[in-house]
Amino acid sequence: MTITVASRHATSGPGTKRRQNRPGAKRTTRRSGRLRHVSLPYLLLLPALLLELLVHLVPMLMGIVMSFKELTQFYISNWSEAPWAGLDNFRMAVDFNAPVGEALLKSFLTTCLFTVCSVGLCWLLGTAAAIFLQENFRGRGLLRTLFLVPYALPVYAAVITWVFMFQRDNGLVNHVLHDQLGIGDNPAFWLVGDNAFWALLTVSVWKGWPFAFLTLMAGLQNIPRDMYEAAALDGAGVRKQIRHITLPSLRPVNQVLVLVLFLWTFNDFNTPFVLFGRAAPESADLISLHIYQSSFQTWNFGTGSAMSVLLLLFLLVVTGVYLLVTSRGKKAKARA
Repeated sequence: MTITVASRHATSGPGTKRRQNRPGAKRTTRRSGRLRHVSLPYLLLLPALLLELLVHLVPMLMGIVMSFKELTQFYISNWSEAPWAGLDNFRMAVDFNAPVGEALLKSFLTTCLFTVCSVGLCWLLGTAAAIFLQENFRGRGLLRTLFLVPYALPVYAAVITWVFMFQRDNGLVNHVLHDQLGIGDNPAFWLVGDNAFWALLTVSVWKGWPFAFLTLMAGLQNIPRDMYEAAALDGAGVRKQIRHITLPSLRPVNQVLVLVLFLWTFNDFNTPFVLFGRAAPESADLISLHIYQSSFQTWNFGTGSAMSVLLLLFLLVVTGVYLLVTSRGKKAKARA
């Protein structure tokens, strides 16, 4: 007992307290505290990140595997037993002399034209509305709320409303254009034929431009008002202020906005599917709906998956080139 008590006193004596109060121990404690403080947000985000990866990566990897298989309706019950096709599905998709490749090329070109028109109009309307609502006037809050209504509505409810509006005999669009304004000899068919492209473009712009308006309006809040006042004192009008102050200051916001609008519009499936159903007219045959038809109507899931992989590669290349060009522009501007 004497030895035990003595050993306890020896281990808990002043020397031990001195070792515990050394600067090295304090530094270790501080580092561990900082590490916990820094890693805590990442640990809290880890479950959501894992779920996101599970939801997105697993279907994408399955689609890539399916693109190398002869997956038809005969192997739906057990798609892993479908025979390997190698690159045959990709060769069929890019053979533009064959019916499958020719149809895919037409759909791709239609999607490119539709995306350019939709993104351009969304950006133009959003920029004009954001600049217009920067000034204080009566009813500005009401207009901001009304402009954001298309963005707040559910996609399916909004597009179904447009389906009724585009009806030939009792739709609101033909009632206004033909019955009230007297445009055209007969009411137009908006959901079939060549007019389907313009109907789809109208719905896409109506649905997408409030996002551009909201983003640009937030970007305009970071521009100091002193710059406009100094430009006005120097004799610069509204056009010169927009050209030399507003647009250059919004360049970082526009770079992200254009990329996001491009990806959303090019991949849009809900709008054409709800507007036209499973079979879209040729003039409005977007590539997302075309891949759906190639997969679920012809039951050739291997070819449809190959088209999806090609679309993914195209979007990755375009996004990479866009980011590379914009980053070089930023570096050149910083050097200047």
